[in-house]
Amino acid sequence: MFGSNGGGRKPLCAAWITAAALAFSSLPLCAQIDLSGSWAPRNHEDALDRGAGPYLVDYSGLPLNEAGRLRALSFSASSLSEPERVCLFYPPFYVMLGPFGMRIWSEADPATGTIIAWKIGSWEDRAANIIWMDGRPHPSKNAPHEKTGFSTGTWQGDVLTVDTTHIKAGYIRRNGAPSSDEAVMTQHFLRHGDILTLTTMLNDPLYLAEPIFWSKTFQLDAAPISPVGPPCVQGDEGVEEGTVPHHLPGKNPFVDELQTKLGIPTEAILGGPETMYPEFHKKIKDSYHRPEKCVRSCGGPVTRPQ
Repeated sequence: MFGSNGGGRKPLCAAWITAAALAFSSLPLCAQIDLSGSWAPRNHEDALDRGAGPYLVDYSGLPLNEAGRLRALSFSASSLSEPERVCLFYPPFYVMLGPFGMRIWSEADPATGTIIAWKIGSWEDRAANIIWMDGRPHPSKNAPHEKTGFSTGTWQGDVLTVDTTHIKAGYIRRNGAPSSDEAVMTQHFLRHGDILTLTTMLNDPLYLAEPIFWSKTFQLDAAPISPVGPPCVQGDEGVEEGTVPHHLPGKNPFVDELQTKLGIPTEAILGGPETMYPEFHKKIKDSYHRPEKCVRSCGGPVTRPQ
C-alpha cells in the first residue's frame, strides 16, 4: 500500500486529522453553558437583610477590622439625603445584597460567533456589568475605578468564574458597613437547569480582616426582566447645606439598640471575623438574654411581632 518513500501515508494521515478535527468541533468547548435569560431572585437566603434591611448598628457576621468598624459606626443614614450621595449604594456586588433579579445576555464576535463578553443588566444609576471573555488583561492599578468595576471571566468546567477589580468604594451592608476602592471580587456562576447559583467572595484589605462570602439563588423566569433599571434620581432631601451627617467616635446612639431590644451582646453586633463562625455562639450564650417578646424580624422578610 505504501511505497518505500511513504508517499501514500500523507493522504491517509491528513484524512485522520480532518476526521478528528470534525469530531472534536462538535463537542462543547470546556463544557460552557448558556447563562442568558431573565433570572428572578429567590430571596430565602438572608431574607431580612435583602428585604426589610438590617438594624442601623448590626455588623454581626461581617469580618470587619478596626478601620472598617470605625468607618461603619461613623455612618449616618441621613448622609444618603445629600444629592451627591443619594445613589451611593450600588457597587457591582449589590446583586448579592439587594432584592433584585438580573437579566444576562451574551455579546458575540460577528465573524466567528465566539462569545467575547457576558453582560448583566444595569439597575438604578449603574451601567451594565460586562464580563470580558476574550482574555484581555485587567487595567493598571492607576486606572479609574467605576461602580461596575472591571471583570474578566473563565470557564472551569461548567462554572463561570469571574474576577472583578477597579471597584468604587461602597457598602457591604445597607447600614453603612463599608467597602473600599481596593476591594476585589471573585464570583462563580453555576447553573442547574432553571436554577442559577451565584456565589461571591469579596476581599478588602482596608476594611476586612478576612474575605466575606455570599450566595444567592435565582430561577429562570419566562417574564423578561428589563436589562436597564430605573434611574437613581438625585435631588435635595433637606440636608442642611454645608454639613455632612455623621457620628463622631463613641457617639453613635444606636450601638446598644440590638442589646436593648433583642438581648444580643454588643460584642456580637459590632462584627469581626470571630462572629462569622458557629463557635462564637458558645462564647456569647451566657451573655445573651432572650427577650420575652419579639418586636422586629420575627420570622421572615415581613415584620410580624409575636
